[in-house]
Amino acid sequence: MNDEAWMRHAIRLAQRAEDEGEVPIGALLVKENKLISEGWNMPISCCDPTAHAEIIAIRKAGQVLDNYRLIGTTLYVTLEPCVMCMGAISHSRIQRLVFSAYDPKRGAVCHALNLSNADFLNHTINWKGGVLERETSTLLSNFFQAKRLLKSSKKLIN
Repeated sequence: MNDEAWMRHAIRLAQRAEDEGEVPIGALLVKENKLISEGWNMPISCCDPTAHAEIIAIRKAGQVLDNYRLIGTTLYVTLEPCVMCMGAISHSRIQRLVFSAYDPKRGAVCHALNLSNADFLNHTINWKGGVLERETSTLLSNFFQAKRLLKSSKKLIN
C-alpha cells in the first residue's frame, strides 16, 4: 500500500473518534508495509489528556513489537502532531512520519515548533505532510463547526 491508502485508513480511524464524540484524529503504525497498530483520539472517553491517537498507536505498537523502540516504522496521522506526540515519536525512534492536515497553531513538526530535526533531540524524523489534506481538513472543520453550532444553540435555549 502507498501513503494515500494508509492515510485513508487513518481517516476511517478519525471518523471512529468523531463517532465517539472525540476530536476526529486517527493514527496507525506500519512496518514493512504491514499494519502494526492503530489508534484514534480518546482523551474524553479515557479521562486521559495523553490519549491522543498517536500515543495510543505508539503504546500498542510497543506491545506488539515487544520493544519501546519502533525502529523501521512509519506513523500515519491525520493531523500534524503536537509537542507531546512529537516527543513520543522521537523517543520511540519512529523512522518516518506522514500526516495529512497541517496545524499552524499547535503543530510541532514544522509550524508552532519544528521538532522533526531539533538539535537537542537525538533522533531525526523524516516526514511528509499534506497527504489527503483536503479530506482531513474538511473532517476537522465540520466537527468544530458542529460543536460551535451546538454550543450557540444551547445558549439560545438557556
